[in-house]
Amino acid sequence: MNKNVERILFTEEQLKNRVSEMAQEINKHYKGEPVVVVSVLKGSVVFAVDLIKQLDMPVSLDFICASSYGSGTISSGKLIIKKDVELDVEGKNILLLEDIIDTGETLHEIMKMLKGRGAKSIVTAMMFNKPARRKKAVQADFIGFDIPDEFVVGYGLDYDEQYRNLPYLGVLKRSVYEK
Repeated sequence: MNKNVERILFTEEQLKNRVSEMAQEINKHYKGEPVVVVSVLKGSVVFAVDLIKQLDMPVSLDFICASSYGSGTISSGKLIIKKDVELDVEGKNILLLEDIIDTGETLHEIMKMLKGRGAKSIVTAMMFNKPARRKKAVQADFIGFDIPDEFVVGYGLDYDEQYRNLPYLGVLKRSVYEK
């Protein structure tokens, strides 16, 4: 375990098993219909790679980079789009992948944007759900795990661009970010 991680919430094996279960659920939902997977960078990329390998429908893959955090631990509430999707989403089924639903503001704004571009449907899959911090009334269609209101890292999630490569989800020690 990394020395800056207080404790592990979910092991690599638990994450792998839940992603497989989610892939099965998503496969049942789409029944072979093509999807455009939109992965929200940077946090969801690990989840996206693990998930799409197990999807059994035609998959196109695109990315959007949106954030409201910067280098802090609390959302600023202002969404910044750093990289937009390149594929035309009009008339397409969108599977929107995000690492975590926290305030819900990022998910809300991205969904609004994709709907405005004429997406046929938008289904959301989030690896982690932190309901205690929700500000927008959004709910994912597929959720990996509910987590407590603590600052977590690993499995794609970071603090100031560090810890994304940890194969587990852990709680970051407060001493790392409370300086």
